Amino acid sequence: MEDGQDLSPHMMVGPERVAMSQLGAGRGRAFLAALRPSHEIAIPATPEPQATLLTQLSLSGTICTVPTFKEATEFSAAAPAKKSTIEALPEPIAKAGTNGAPVTIGSNHISIKCKNEAVYQYHVTFTPNVESMGMRFAMVKAHRETTGEVMAFDGSILYLPTKLSNVVVLKSVRQTDNEEIQIKIQMTKILPPNSDLCIPLYNVVFRRVMKIIGLKLVGRNHYDPERVTVLGKQRLQVWPGYSTCIKRTDGGLYLCVDVSHKVLRSDSVLDVMNMLYQQGSENIQDECTKELVGHIVITRYNNRTYRIDGIEWNKSPKDTFTLMNGTKTTFVDYYSKNYGITIKDLDQPLLMHRPKERSKPGGKQIMTGEILLLPELAFMTGIPEKMKKDPRAMKDLAMHINVSSAQHTHSIQQLLKTISSNSESLNQLSPWGLDIASDILVIKGRTLPMETICLQTSSFATSTDASWSREVLKDASISSVPLKAWAVFYPQRCARQAEELVSTFNKVAGPIGLRLHRPTCVELRDDRTESYIKRIHSQLSIEPNMQLVVCIMVGNRDDLYSAIKKLCCVKNPIPSQAINVRTISQQQKLRSIAQKILLQVNCKLGGELWTVNIPLKHVMVVGVDVHHDTSKAHRSVMGFVASVNGSLTRWYSRVSFQGPAEEIISGFRVCLLDALRKYYEVNHKLPEKIVVYRDGVSTGQLKMVEEYEIPQLIKCFENFPSYEPKLVFIVVQKHISTTLYSWAENAFGTPAPGTVLDHTLTQKNWVDFYLMAHHIRQGCGLPTHYIALYNTANLTPDHLQRFTFKMCHLYWNWPGTIRVPAPCKYAHRLAFLSGQYLHAEPAIQLSDKLFFL
Repeated sequence: MEDGQDLSPHMMVGPERVAMSQLGAGRGRAFLAALRPSHEIAIPATPEPQATLLTQLSLSGTICTVPTFKEATEFSAAAPAKKSTIEALPEPIAKAGTNGAPVTIGSNHISIKCKNEAVYQYHVTFTPNVESMGMRFAMVKAHRETTGEVMAFDGSILYLPTKLSNVVVLKSVRQTDNEEIQIKIQMTKILPPNSDLCIPLYNVVFRRVMKIIGLKLVGRNHYDPERVTVLGKQRLQVWPGYSTCIKRTDGGLYLCVDVSHKVLRSDSVLDVMNMLYQQGSENIQDECTKELVGHIVITRYNNRTYRIDGIEWNKSPKDTFTLMNGTKTTFVDYYSKNYGITIKDLDQPLLMHRPKERSKPGGKQIMTGEILLLPELAFMTGIPEKMKKDPRAMKDLAMHINVSSAQHTHSIQQLLKTISSNSESLNQLSPWGLDIASDILVIKGRTLPMETICLQTSSFATSTDASWSREVLKDASISSVPLKAWAVFYPQRCARQAEELVSTFNKVAGPIGLRLHRPTCVELRDDRTESYIKRIHSQLSIEPNMQLVVCIMVGNRDDLYSAIKKLCCVKNPIPSQAINVRTISQQQKLRSIAQKILLQVNCKLGGELWTVNIPLKHVMVVGVDVHHDTSKAHRSVMGFVASVNGSLTRWYSRVSFQGPAEEIISGFRVCLLDALRKYYEVNHKLPEKIVVYRDGVSTGQLKMVEEYEIPQLIKCFENFPSYEPKLVFIVVQKHISTTLYSWAENAFGTPAPGTVLDHTLTQKNWVDFYLMAHHIRQGCGLPTHYIALYNTANLTPDHLQRFTFKMCHLYWNWPGTIRVPAPCKYAHRLAFLSGQYLHAEPAIQLSDKLFFL
């Protein structure tokens, strides 16, 4: 690990991406989250063996997972309505801007037309009650002459494309005791075909289509194991596939298709365990737990993924467990009988997966329990940590998973062609009246004007790739802090590289306006963590006015990096810079690297590099992001960064840790109050406008943020007499499924930085837009989704879009635009450092410096 890792663009690996929000007081209705879809008639799959301590109820619930429409639509199965009603569709909100040059763009969305007049929703009751979901499905299925061949049923709610009588009463016989069961089907709603309540249903239908054309469901996405790519050197397999979602936007009903890749390892969990054992670990159980718990594995006999929550060392494949029918069997016999698999290692421990609790359809039972897996049959997924630190290996992998716009659109068109040429697929779609277009969506977007970058005495317009790496090295930064007292710590074997680095620093410091004194060079006998910490602590005692600690390390050592950062950020607050010796070992690149390190050092000391023209006056811009603390389960850390001057070149930062039962707003409120006091200290008045960019919010949390978090923030203004600033609260969503392409000369390409889309694919309840602020060097155009939940400053859509684009120019660790506003990126870096390495709040003395870059 070394500082400065953002000086080159990150490689985006794995498109696990999702998306969705009113100008004014933020009273838009939240989008009804379309969660887990279900099967038409649930046929229990061959279950995973589970621990014998489970009751029959939880055992059947956990082993045979039946996703429900009730979960997906959040429809109450209480007393059905006496009168069926047609759901009204709201008018779309005006949210389109006009600033910028019109441009034709494409997106990974395909239009869907609904030919049917309606979808009919019915409530089904069984008298006397039938507890078994399997029996409910079988009884309804037996009456297909009444319901029709096409249906979707979750045990309580029935969807049909055809209209029945308002009340239909059917009879069935329960096979277990021959008791007659009355099945009452009562109509509850007539849904327009593009209603939100129909979306989960359509997604289930499309999942069936993906299965019909031969794709395998792994997790939430579908993959094609037949077209697997094997990376022998890295012992990896890459499965190509798709992530699909039918959704309703301002432009109507669309199928969103994203190209996805599943990275699987050739090593089973047992292979990893044996590898750790061969390395001679003192405590093999502790090592395995540390290495494996929390990782996702796949069992290839059923293509299901599981999270490892623990290792049962006292169990083995020879142990027995109880099947759903009450009989006992060993794991060895179970896999032999059901899958034809012969278990080779009879003494291996078992892996434990604890499924999330969820309600069963048609009742209040909770599905819980533990699933036990065999390490021999469970394969690791994802990219190994060791490989992530190998640039060559990552480059090889990126060739297969970071597809260009042309490849991306070609894969989508191939999928559409496959579906349209498969009669069985069309038979699934046509009864519901779904007609999927054959072409990718092409619409009008805009490209925002390029910004002017301002340095100390010069300014310049950005180039077409929105990069200014050369310009910032030619002219002086806005302000620089003279570096008078600083020290460089390095092991004996790195003495030559350290001397060359210091020499190069002196040569390149002048043009960027940084005054540099000779540092104290501290040579260490070895590179043990204790050696670094003792000498740094000793040097800080000798020179209490020291401004900067520079540490040159050998290799990517997280333990050493963490120890240095804990010392310099928490115990003895001082800006610090960690440098991997490999980074400065290439003579031909040393000058360029030294320039970038000095720019980063200047930021950490409190210097200011560049800015853009900010039209809003007396404004404070806030960035918030949340990261998981790796040291403690269920604890998260919030990074908070706020501007404290008019040119947005001085920042105040804080960190707040939350336990599982604590609301993030409590820490958010404290940080905002401190930032307002800091702003007053610098400007002798409070800001008139506050713009908050809130990262780390999923679509399902939008309503909570709007109704609870924002009012709590407003309430904290009461701490200042007669203070009522204008507040703009914008949610930033990076992990989305929407992709944008440029469209020119009948070919798809990469959109230019500044491309914005604020219609058709936007969400009906909010003022939102998609912005591609960054230049794409590899892969295709993945924009960021911005949702204005609250806006008492009455900023127009044009204001929101232009101001957000400006914010994407102010991240000083990269001389170019980035994908999110700079305060969000700063907040992410701060939260990551605190949650990954510090596990504590940084010292308040560093709060006015960007020490976390």
